[in-house]
Amino acid sequence: MLRGNFFRGLGYLGEGFSLIRQPGLRLFVMIPLVINVLLFGLLFYFLGELFSALIVAAMAWLPDWAWLQALDWLFWILYGAVILLMLAYGFVIVANLIGSPFYGYLAELTEKHLTGQEVSTDGGWAEIIKDIPRSLWREVQKIGYYLPRAIGLFIIGLIPVVNLVAAVLWFLFNSWMMALQYVDYPADNHKVSFKSLRQLLAETRLSAMGFGLPVALGAMVPVLNLIVVPAAVCGATAYWVRENGATRN
Repeated sequence: MLRGNFFRGLGYLGEGFSLIRQPGLRLFVMIPLVINVLLFGLLFYFLGELFSALIVAAMAWLPDWAWLQALDWLFWILYGAVILLMLAYGFVIVANLIGSPFYGYLAELTEKHLTGQEVSTDGGWAEIIKDIPRSLWREVQKIGYYLPRAIGLFIIGLIPVVNLVAAVLWFLFNSWMMALQYVDYPADNHKVSFKSLRQLLAETRLSAMGFGLPVALGAMVPVLNLIVVPAAVCGATAYWVRENGATRN
C-alpha cells in the first residue's frame, strides 16, 4: 500500500522557493548559480561556434542553388532544439556535480532555519572544501542508480506496443529520481546512506512522488532550472524535516 500524501509533497518545492529568499541562505544559492550560469554560457558559446563551422561545411557540400543555400536557418533551428534538449536533460546532473558541496551546506542551513537546531558542530568554508570528494562520490552513486534504470526504460521505449507505457514510466521514474536526488542532501548531512534513503522515501512514496513531480517539470525549462535546483534543495530539506523528522536519525 502506498503511503504518504501526494498533495503535501507538491507543496515542498513552493516552500523551497520561499526559503531561498531567506538572508542566511542566499549566498549558498548564488554561488553555485553563478558557476552554473558561467559554465553553461561558455558551453553554449563554444557549441555555437562549433555548429557554425559545421553549417558552413554542410552548406559548402550542398549544391550551389540559391534556394538551397538560403535554408541555413533550418540548421540553426535544429541547433537551438539540440541545445535546449541538452540543457533540459543534462543540466541537473552537471549542476548537481558542481554544486553538491554547496547544496549540502545549504541543506544544513535550511534545516537549522526550520528547526532551530544545529545539524553538525562543524561548518563554514573549510567544511565545504573538505566535503568536496565525498559529495562528488555521493553524486556518482546517484548517477550509478539512475543510468541502468534509464537505459532499461529506453529499451522498453523501443519495443512496439510496450513503448506506449514508456512515457508514463519515464515520467514516474523522473519524479522518483528527483526526490532521491534532492532529499539526499539533508539525508547525507545526517550520515544516512543512499540505500537507507531509498528505503525511507519508499515509506512515504506518495509524498516523494508529489515533491519530485514539479521538480522534474521545472528542471526541463531552460533558465527556470537555474532557480529550481537550489529551491529543490531547500524544499527537500523541508520534506526531510516534516516527513522523516529527527526521530529517524
